[in-house]
Amino acid sequence: MIRIGIIGCGTIGAKLAKYIDAGLKGKAQLVAISDIDEQKTRDLAAALSPAPKISESGAVIEAADLVIEAASAKVSFDIAKRTISAGKDVLVMSTGGLLKDYKALFELAKEKDANIYLPSGAICGLDGLKGAKFSKIEKVTLTTRKPPQGLKGAPYVVKNNIDLDKIKTETVLFEGNALEAMEGFPANINVAATLSLCGIGSDKTKVKIIASPLITRNIHEVEAEGEFGKLTSRTENVPSPDNPKTSYLAILSAIATLNGILERVKIGT
Repeated sequence: MIRIGIIGCGTIGAKLAKYIDAGLKGKAQLVAISDIDEQKTRDLAAALSPAPKISESGAVIEAADLVIEAASAKVSFDIAKRTISAGKDVLVMSTGGLLKDYKALFELAKEKDANIYLPSGAICGLDGLKGAKFSKIEKVTLTTRKPPQGLKGAPYVVKNNIDLDKIKTETVLFEGNALEAMEGFPANINVAATLSLCGIGSDKTKVKIIASPLITRNIHEVEAEGEFGKLTSRTENVPSPDNPKTSYLAILSAIATLNGILERVKIGT
């Protein structure tokens, strides 16, 4: 029986908690949860049976074998580092927070014999890219299209005084590398971080972000070329019913990752 703790009880954290509670009985137990919004933790704990302990993040790490970070890119690196330092495994949803210092974090995981799990999230194609990495990859490009309202509040949009309400046709807002994309759109483009960590790194992974009033779904297109050939994937994400800013596939990907940790048979790369 694996003991699981969740830090961050928003849309993704709550969905994972309920899945663990109902779908992993006998295999895993949710022992502790934490969120800066105490009401969220109380509401979530009340919906689960048995109810997990409501704790601060340090106590969650201490109580669990596996910690799920579902908070934000601002704190994901710190949560992952503290978890690994304690010799515990961590599943990180806010992968963008790891980009700047991921090498040190990965080395720490080796030293502590701990595992870091990064779900594919809202994109497809990482399985092929993981295989291609054992040959020479020449380029990886991510093109993301989102409805303008889904980009509101992003630092890049605010800094450049972009009026999203005035966008009436498909408009390229940003072109750069994955690290620049994460700094400008930390809550919108975790897929860029995951893609770069899986492939050729954040400085070489190119990202284009397009605001499109013509769509209602978040669309991610990945292109990679190298000695292996060419890989192209397109993912049209349906928003989570509970939060339109969260792609439903990101939640399902985390559920699949949890099952993969517990299962004996591994299918796919």
